[in-house]
Amino acid sequence: MNRTDRLYALREELRRAGAAGRSAEQLADRFEVSARTVKRDISALQQGGFPVWARPGPGGGYAVEAEATLPPVNFTAAEASGLAAAVAAHRGQPFDADARAALAKVLAAMDAAARRRASATAARIWLSDADEPGDARVRRAVERSLHEGLVLSLRYRDAAGALTAREVDPSFLARADGVWFLVGHCRLREGIRWFRLDRMVSASVTTRPAAPVPVHAAGAPPEAARPVDPDA
Repeated sequence: MNRTDRLYALREELRRAGAAGRSAEQLADRFEVSARTVKRDISALQQGGFPVWARPGPGGGYAVEAEATLPPVNFTAAEASGLAAAVAAHRGQPFDADARAALAKVLAAMDAAARRRASATAARIWLSDADEPGDARVRRAVERSLHEGLVLSLRYRDAAGALTAREVDPSFLARADGVWFLVGHCRLREGIRWFRLDRMVSASVTTRPAAPVPVHAAGAPPEAARPVDPDA
């Protein structure tokens, strides 16, 4: 999540919290940044005119004025519960932070009664956190590289345990047999490679534009595979 998106998501999270507010530590944990970054973001929101104020003392934090609300949107409580369940099941996966930010916008725009019904329904859905979420910094670098079309620099450990430095032109993300892969052109191997996200020791986004890699360059997908379609 880039800073602009985080500022918007932070604002919506504070709207949703209402008078209860959120501490810097709670916000830092939610958006996977440091408390210092949260404080800088809050300052930026204040300078931009957003009515957020700090509550001093034990149990303090940040809250917004009661008037800082959005008009209701046409989401039912059941629809919001479905979104909450989908986002919770996606925890620790690619674009997880963006999904949570989108859900926060939906909840913030609902009236209080509908939001309570949505929360009550969502509380009746249980999930098991059996999967390891992986390194959030690696995941964010992969997301940004793919979204912005920039070369990804990474240190990668292969199946034999060998560690190599790679530069990758990203093409797409794929999930197979419970594992997420970044598929792209490896500049070291000079060919298409499937990189497991859980084998990426570190990853960073360069400032260099990635070469376009068409999806079909990876070969024919499995018969049951399909791309994510937001309109489906």
